[in-house]
Amino acid sequence: MALTATIYKAGLSISDMDRGYYASHNLTLAQHPSETVERLMVRLVAFVLNASETLSFTRGLSADDEAELWQKNYSEEIELWIELGEPDEKRLKKACSRADKVVLYSYGGRSSEVWWPQIENKLAKLDKLSVYRISTATQAELASLCQRGMQLTATVQDGQLWLADESRSVLVEVEALKVPH
Repeated sequence: MALTATIYKAGLSISDMDRGYYASHNLTLAQHPSETVERLMVRLVAFVLNASETLSFTRGLSADDEAELWQKNYSEEIELWIELGEPDEKRLKKACSRADKVVLYSYGGRSSEVWWPQIENKLAKLDKLSVYRISTATQAELASLCQRGMQLTATVQDGQLWLADESRSVLVEVEALKVPH
């Protein structure tokens, strides 16, 4: 019997004062059988930090040739490609060749700390690529917000993201590892 995705619904109210973006989104997130709750919530954070009316989740782990999230224009050209984890240089080069902008959110804890020094110089020449790391402690706190039906508010101001439900809030620590000049 094949394993199926677990479905999460998220009502998300975003106030991004840094970008001047204010909107509510009703999202459906499908958790792949091999995906952790922490990774699911990192996908949600990636959505918040890049939210737009045209940003959408893809088939993610179920498709090798797609981003985790992307934003396409009316001509179906990829304007923004968002990756998660610690992908290899080849995948990131391919993403940069297909999209106007690529953002990677590394979240693997110890694996991220080992991965980044090994690949940093190889990625330096990719001008379209930004790389950020989300701390392990933050991932654990994000997981505490996860419910099958979530009502969350996200506030972004001065480079800080606060994600909250009705009873608690989490400061999402995002460290910039590579930002285009």
